[in-house]
Amino acid sequence: MPTNTLFQYSGIAALRKALAERHTSATELAQDALANLKAQAHLNAFLHVDDDLTLAQARAADARIAAGSATALTGIPIAHKDNFVTQGWRTTAASRMLADYVSPFDATVVQKLGQAGAVSLGKLNCDEFGMGSYSENSAFGPVRNPWDTDAVPGGSSGGSAAAVAAGLAAATTATDTGGSVRQPSALCGVSGIKPTYGTVSRFGIIAYGSSLDQAGIIARSAGDLMEVLDTISGFDPRDATSLETCDGAPNAPGRIRADYAAAAQSFDAAGAKPLLGLRIGVPREFFDAGLDAEVAHAIETALQTLESLGAVRVDISLPLTRLSIPAYYVIAPAEASSNLSRYDGVRYGHRAAQYGDLESMTGRSRAEGFGVEVKRRIIVGTYVLSHGYYDAYYLQAQRVRRMIANDFRKALSESCDIILGPVAPHTAKRIGEDRDDPTAAWLSDIYTLGVSLAGLPAMSIPCGFSNAGKPLPIGMQLIGNYFNEGRLLAVADRFQQHTDWHQRKPGQY
Repeated sequence: MPTNTLFQYSGIAALRKALAERHTSATELAQDALANLKAQAHLNAFLHVDDDLTLAQARAADARIAAGSATALTGIPIAHKDNFVTQGWRTTAASRMLADYVSPFDATVVQKLGQAGAVSLGKLNCDEFGMGSYSENSAFGPVRNPWDTDAVPGGSSGGSAAAVAAGLAAATTATDTGGSVRQPSALCGVSGIKPTYGTVSRFGIIAYGSSLDQAGIIARSAGDLMEVLDTISGFDPRDATSLETCDGAPNAPGRIRADYAAAAQSFDAAGAKPLLGLRIGVPREFFDAGLDAEVAHAIETALQTLESLGAVRVDISLPLTRLSIPAYYVIAPAEASSNLSRYDGVRYGHRAAQYGDLESMTGRSRAEGFGVEVKRRIIVGTYVLSHGYYDAYYLQAQRVRRMIANDFRKALSESCDIILGPVAPHTAKRIGEDRDDPTAAWLSDIYTLGVSLAGLPAMSIPCGFSNAGKPLPIGMQLIGNYFNEGRLLAVADRFQQHTDWHQRKPGQY
């Protein structure tokens, strides 16, 4: 196996320094990364790689560095989840429906990272159309967890998390509809953040649940997340859900970095107790009988670390936590049913080879193009939107959604500054373990769904490992108030300055 160059550097800042001081070049980093991802093809993290496209971007990055016009991300190897449309690379959303689709334009997130000089290594595997918790639902085979290749990496952004964990990319784009950034980050032992809904453009992201989908980032550390998230955030007039301002401040690059720096400065000024006075809300509903004992122990140990840094633990309640599952699995499938109706075999996407009339062409094309989980959610979504059931299911779910958001708002405004808990009830399961019980995977999202329904920012950072069998990562979830991404990342960074969980690498536990 080729040398994993990315593992030789502590993160994006170290890579940037090495590039600036000519210890390496963007082209050399790209070549090493391409060789390494091919050597680890068994992980099935990548769906499309094009060496020529990647090396062309790397050479352009080297030219920018030589000219003195480099940005914070120039020359940094990244990769994109396969539901971000891209020019040159195929965009399939891990579905047979879009198996050969190449977009004529880039998603806004892809465009911004390209303009910053980041070097794309290709497209990453995921659950089909983002529908899944384990990255097993891809039409092109499951992604494998680098810590244990018989285990799932989490979903739907499993390829994004696996690529970072295996050292195949310095950072990756991802999307989070109900936990799809946070859960794979937790199960793969890396860091990931979902920002406040509307702060990052959704233009060019293949839609699943439009009121829930949000672009996010996965990387090794909170500091790396800040570097990339700050670059991609900002108002986009092409996205109807994009926000112009964030609590009075312009939604633009620099906002998150400034908030992060301000929080870090205040932590530095506090000396040996950098988090002095920080109120951490611990929801009692997150620590019920369904939480694995090893996960609970790791979260408790992490809490004690934060308390040693000056933070104060506050017991809080989020009483509607259990209702987040039925509310989400009514709203998200309903929106998916609407969004996926465009794949009819007429305009683009898969078309059946044999059919009689227009109706049979559409039916056959959709039956052949969509996988089982996607069909399941389309059927559920169509049902809850149908006449006679809309009020009973969809409208009621939206009411519950508002009540869940209000619970979070009340806690964050009256009781605590951030909320802390587990990401998933368990460590990574075996591939295929829940195949006969599809709703079991839905239940694993219980700690992440409420945040997505409320549109709040949240992140996962590594905080421990299981002890039985092969060590598997455990992630801790941090939830902030609206637009508090910078402070949330600064708290995570302070935790990572005093722990080394995020520095552990597969095979080097």
